[in-house]
Amino acid sequence: MTPSSFLRVYIAAEKFPAQEPAPDSGVLRTLRSGRYGLLGESMHEDALHADWSGRRFVCPRHPHLRMLEGLLAFHNTYGEIGGDLIVPENIARRAGRELQRLYEKRPAERSHILTAPWHVPLRWFSAFDPEEREIVQTSDHLRLRYRTLLTLSSQRLERALIALKEAGFNGSVTDDLEELAEWLDDFPEDSMVELDYGGVARLFGEGDLVLDESAGDIWGSIEALEAGDMDEAIGRYSSMASRWAPVVAVTFSN
Repeated sequence: MTPSSFLRVYIAAEKFPAQEPAPDSGVLRTLRSGRYGLLGESMHEDALHADWSGRRFVCPRHPHLRMLEGLLAFHNTYGEIGGDLIVPENIARRAGRELQRLYEKRPAERSHILTAPWHVPLRWFSAFDPEEREIVQTSDHLRLRYRTLLTLSSQRLERALIALKEAGFNGSVTDDLEELAEWLDDFPEDSMVELDYGGVARLFGEGDLVLDESAGDIWGSIEALEAGDMDEAIGRYSSMASRWAPVVAVTFSN
């Protein structure tokens, strides 16, 4: 399966209806054929559960909703550079109609998970403090994640946007960050936000993963912008982007 990273929003369990726990990741990633192609995740409606800071949190997977939204996003983003060969126009139209019916049937339902193949989008790091970085040992590889309160993530994204705009960056740089901030605004303030490297962690050696301080680099760049030091800001960001470049390049080559 395609190595992917995930940005998830977990709702406090006491505020969310009881939902069946999702099976372990090995089961979730069983490859099978579906209506729109190969699926690497169960279409069963269940949820991821997490204990954090003394509380229980729930992240509903809504796999059908995410599958349709992801398929249409891929078609709209890459359709003019060959993506229409993977998601033809007639398939996109059918998925669009099905998604609209789903919205009408369950208007309050929304995606709690963003997925990125082959890399971690650098803008995601803006939502986290470097001290929130966690290294978790699994049975076969180290795992890297960040966890924080949604209110803190929203405040950090707002700070990053202000710094970028005051430094003169236009919409080509800030639009994606604003879209991320708007997505988080749809959830309760006491939710937990998690950035999980997921399968992308396996694209790095364990030594490189342990030394990866991408959130620290992002905030070093933002703080340099706030101080008016454009050279330092560009240098910090460029250094991080260079480390991620080989992994990001695989996204486009695929």
